[in-house]
Amino acid sequence: MSNLPLFNQPKEIASHFEPNADLVLFHGDVNDFVTTIPDASVQLIITSPPYNLGKAYEDKVSIEAYLETQANTIAKFHRILKPEGSICWQVGNFVDKGEVFPLDIYYYPIFKELGFSLRNRIIWHFGHGLHTKKRFSGRYETILWFTKSKEYTFNLDPVRVPSKYPGKRHYKGPNKGKLSGNPKGKNPSDVWQGLVQEWEECLWEIPNVKSNHPEKTIHPCQYPIELVERLVLALTDEKDWVFDPYAGVGSALIAAIKHNRRAMGSEQDGVYIDIARERINAFFDGTLRIRPMGKPVYQPTGRDKVSQIPPEWRQATQGQLLEPREEYK
Repeated sequence: MSNLPLFNQPKEIASHFEPNADLVLFHGDVNDFVTTIPDASVQLIITSPPYNLGKAYEDKVSIEAYLETQANTIAKFHRILKPEGSICWQVGNFVDKGEVFPLDIYYYPIFKELGFSLRNRIIWHFGHGLHTKKRFSGRYETILWFTKSKEYTFNLDPVRVPSKYPGKRHYKGPNKGKLSGNPKGKNPSDVWQGLVQEWEECLWEIPNVKSNHPEKTIHPCQYPIELVERLVLALTDEKDWVFDPYAGVGSALIAAIKHNRRAMGSEQDGVYIDIARERINAFFDGTLRIRPMGKPVYQPTGRDKVSQIPPEWRQATQGQLLEPREEYK
């Protein structure tokens, strides 16, 4: 179950932009919606755009045509973003006939040409996904964090994580003998793996929304709410507008309202609009299932039957994985 919402009571979900609204969910094309948003009014634009992979909810076109369409839309975001605002663009890869095209690399010049500055290329690592046969299985995606100007909102304290060595001290210089860390925790870095491993590896693993994930809906490429939460906390203040141009089933909007931000999104698919509304309403009445931010990722104990090597595989894996030890010279 989710925590109780920070709003005192459920908020009405407006269907079009209204200056006094707290929540807006527009059913239609983002290019139509963005024209109704005032200049310099949005603090954070965060989304996972269609990847052009030919899924049920998108038409597959050439990568050149895809990027041209996206560039035209992104250009409109510059106007609505506050001077201190940010854009977080979460993408994976475009795959055509087995060849991988890393979308973050293709997107970078689009944002750069518009005058945005890249602050971090965040790596989101997850442990499960599709298995491929002719290349290594993909287990990460990237988030490009751009700012509109040199002066931008960045709140590190709300997203700090526990220090690995809180008792570490400076060993030389003017601060010799003094504690070298921050009592509030350390910077989580730009590689996001699981909090369970934060003490050992300085990484966060946020499970992607697959199979038995508590947030799973019918959307094939749904991202987890906790992926958005850290960005909302770090890059916005309370009551700021957070905008998801491709809102899907509303995960970014839920992450925003959970932390007392105003949220708006646009989505073309009516089915997803309905699901987003249901999920938002479920959040307000306390029935929405959300994976808690920072919850440790499950690690097999080795006692589970499914985590043990089955008898049928022992001979096959012996030579590959259980080679006899030899002395290295």
